[in-house]
Amino acid sequence: MGFTPYDWNENIQHRVDYVETRLREGSPVVGLTFSSGVLILSVRRTQRKVFEVFDHILYSAMGSQSDVEAIRIASIDFAHQEGFNRSPDDVSVQRMVAGLSPTLKKAFTDGFSAPFIFRGLFAELGREPGRDGFTTLGYDGDYAVHSTYAAVAGSSEAERKMNELLSGGGSDRLPLPDALRLGIRAWAAGRAAVAGAGFTRDEGEEHAPEAAPEAVLSKALEDGSVEVGTLERQGPLVRFRILPPGDAVEAVQDILHKIP
Repeated sequence: MGFTPYDWNENIQHRVDYVETRLREGSPVVGLTFSSGVLILSVRRTQRKVFEVFDHILYSAMGSQSDVEAIRIASIDFAHQEGFNRSPDDVSVQRMVAGLSPTLKKAFTDGFSAPFIFRGLFAELGREPGRDGFTTLGYDGDYAVHSTYAAVAGSSEAERKMNELLSGGGSDRLPLPDALRLGIRAWAAGRAAVAGAGFTRDEGEEHAPEAAPEAVLSKALEDGSVEVGTLERQGPLVRFRILPPGDAVEAVQDILHKIP
């Protein structure tokens, strides 16, 4: 029996369902601008989640740890090869993602290979304020460019809620403490929309109620911690750093105090 278009479409849908079910287990990632640069944050358990892949590019992702790491290494290799063949100024997230996209698409559409369990976010620090940017990259190779904020989560609905919250957060020139509060609130909203933080439905209910974001954050921090990576302009130089855990404590406490 031949392989019909219907069979192919059905196979693709099975792969979508498989990947998205796996992604629902992951920790969302938030990227946004602040007064002196860009940041990416998430909540992690043991493995690091935020990385510098070039001197003005940050990267983080959710999904299978091996797939997240494979894309990180491929990003570094692409950036350094591009910088060597052209110049460091020619290294951009747009070029990088355009180079990574075909690999993800091929793995996703090829029924004889395993798809990447992956949803990634890149932040790019511009030479001056107003030229920063974010790019999201999916397991199917599709990508989207954003200006002052971006988010990836375990479902499109969760991402929509996160982006709504980020868009209402005020100026893109927020001081770092305010940007941290906004980013952590967005993370909690995205995670609550997907996972319910282990809350179960009452007997007789058709659907489990969505958990409160504050409760979701509190549960996640029982065995995890907020990780924040920043790229900051310091004159002609760019400074990358992973913030000490204590830097996010005040922002977390401001959110958790809403729990009765």
